[in-house]
Amino acid sequence: MPSYTVTVATGSQWFAGTDDYVYLTLEGTAGCSERHLLDKPFYNDFERGAVDSYDVTVEEDLGEIQLIKIEKRKYWYQDDWYLKYITVKTPVGDYLEFPCYRWITDEKEIVLRDGRAKLPRDDKTQILKQHRRKELETRQKTYRWKEWHPGFPLSIDAHSHSDLPRDIQFDNEKGVDFILNYSKAMENLYVNRFMHMFQSSWSDFADFERIFVRISNTISEYVMQHWKEDFMFGYQFLNGCNPVLIQRCTEIPKKLPVTMDMVECSLERNLTLEEEVKQGNIFIVDYELLDGVDANKTDPCTIQYLAAPICLLYKNLENKIVPIAIQLGQEPGPDNPIFLPSDATYDWLLAKIWVRSSDFHMHQTVTHLLRTHLVSEVFSIAMFRQLPAVHPLFKLLVPHMRFTIAINTKAREQLICECGLFDKANATGGGGHVQMVQKAMKDLTYSSLCFPEEIKAKGMDSKEDVPYYYYRDDGIKVWEAIKSFAEDVIQIYYESDEVVCEDVELQAFVKDIYVYGMRGVKASGFPKTIRTREKLAEYLTVIIFTTSAQHAAVNFGQYDWCSWIPNAPPTMRRPPPTEKGTVTIEQIVESLPDRGRSCWHLGAVWALSQFQDNELFLGMYPDEHFVEKPVKEAMAKFRKNLDEIVNTIAERNKNKKLPYYYLSPDRVPNSVAV
Repeated sequence: MPSYTVTVATGSQWFAGTDDYVYLTLEGTAGCSERHLLDKPFYNDFERGAVDSYDVTVEEDLGEIQLIKIEKRKYWYQDDWYLKYITVKTPVGDYLEFPCYRWITDEKEIVLRDGRAKLPRDDKTQILKQHRRKELETRQKTYRWKEWHPGFPLSIDAHSHSDLPRDIQFDNEKGVDFILNYSKAMENLYVNRFMHMFQSSWSDFADFERIFVRISNTISEYVMQHWKEDFMFGYQFLNGCNPVLIQRCTEIPKKLPVTMDMVECSLERNLTLEEEVKQGNIFIVDYELLDGVDANKTDPCTIQYLAAPICLLYKNLENKIVPIAIQLGQEPGPDNPIFLPSDATYDWLLAKIWVRSSDFHMHQTVTHLLRTHLVSEVFSIAMFRQLPAVHPLFKLLVPHMRFTIAINTKAREQLICECGLFDKANATGGGGHVQMVQKAMKDLTYSSLCFPEEIKAKGMDSKEDVPYYYYRDDGIKVWEAIKSFAEDVIQIYYESDEVVCEDVELQAFVKDIYVYGMRGVKASGFPKTIRTREKLAEYLTVIIFTTSAQHAAVNFGQYDWCSWIPNAPPTMRRPPPTEKGTVTIEQIVESLPDRGRSCWHLGAVWALSQFQDNELFLGMYPDEHFVEKPVKEAMAKFRKNLDEIVNTIAERNKNKKLPYYYLSPDRVPNSVAV
């Protein structure tokens, strides 16, 4: 009688093993096997990290194995099991791989197809078509869209992390408990002794050092030492943790009535301001989105303030970007002066602090929350709803969706919800952050997520004109590496543009993102359909780049750039100055966050800047969803390209006081998971 050797691999994460009964059924083109109990006498099957083999004997040859059915039945108590994969050696010596990488919960059964990626057009038999359709029907009932706030991209329909499907939950929920992590961070940073001092001001700038962890030769220490300098202020627009707002100024806006007399002493080329603009030496950052946003009112004991500044910057003869004019409101007038480097020291310093505080709010809510976290969740939900596990694009994208829905659900549960941690220390808490996302949706366009296009649209693409923009330089390299990888995978499965058009599951995926993620807004520029391989490569690059590189660039530098509180105040406790010549050091310190809010802020930026345990970085694919040799070769080529980028960045950073490494692929996690 024919005999099949079945090998079963159990996951290595905590609690992956099971003591439950596990049954297997083989389904082939010529017949179906009996239901076999996988069990060895006097042996503990399916332990965590184990690879167990079993002989399954059948009465007649089953033909080509198409499906495997796995059933789990309770032995003693509820016992989830993480199945990595199953391999089958047929009687004629062929090996078939059946990837799973899923939890089997309760007394459930799952049906697996072999690991060869297939488009809908490749399935010829009714049994395979039916399996494909049933998987998507089940997923669409499980992964449902829900509106969290009006105008937001839709998110997952789940109230808490525990409501999520087991497959997308964190392995260890405690590891992503924001309250626990922030408290632990404050304990590790030795700042919890100040936590009871809400409303209590610091004495002076030196007093902030009492909660600042001095780690020598790091960016955070360099920021603490140089934060007052105009060079450091300007540098952060290029290579800080929010390097996405600066753009070349092609015309001084009417709402910023800067004159030549005001800035003449800052210009170094003996040109007029108008001539400097024409030569491309003037840059602008406009925080207009913050205008009209309500400041946090959750604490009646502390009035908090927001501003919507406009900052004009200049490229000097050393090619450094420095500020030359700051207006703290959008409407020009006598009570909204334009602050200049030639003003009194504290006037100019407070104006820069206000810009840094506004930049912090834009970074956290728009650059970070909306444009990486919420957008990535849209990609994740659409993928689970419209792409079955056998689809090559599911196999390509699933490592880049790891834990994204889980971290966002946890954030809605604890961090950015009403009365959440975000309300404790941030001036945009209490609902301001919701208003910001709603306003920012109009600028969330497809082209703005295409990295090279967005850089060019802002006039920041020339290396000669702006030579020290490492975010741009490294981002382009990583974008091109991802795009090359996407193109290689597309070439394997899509032999022509016609095949792309015919892929109904791909088209449903793209439509889901447009209709539910972008709310069907035509002006977003998100495609409703994809008709060419070239456009598909770009689309996949947008998804992978956003979930990996873009998030890394704006997330993991938070402690470096925001831990020195005066450089990134999460709130301001005095209104913006309305006249010059009155600012004192006491007024600045009283404007900055109190001791309690400073500690919450420090704990937050520390916790958010940490990698996950067992982090998987760009190009690391330990779960083998793909089994075909050409794809594995494409992956190897991708890793080689990424390694070259790592080496290039490491070489450039040698001996730099301010190294830029946030887009080095060995520091870019595959997915948004923190």
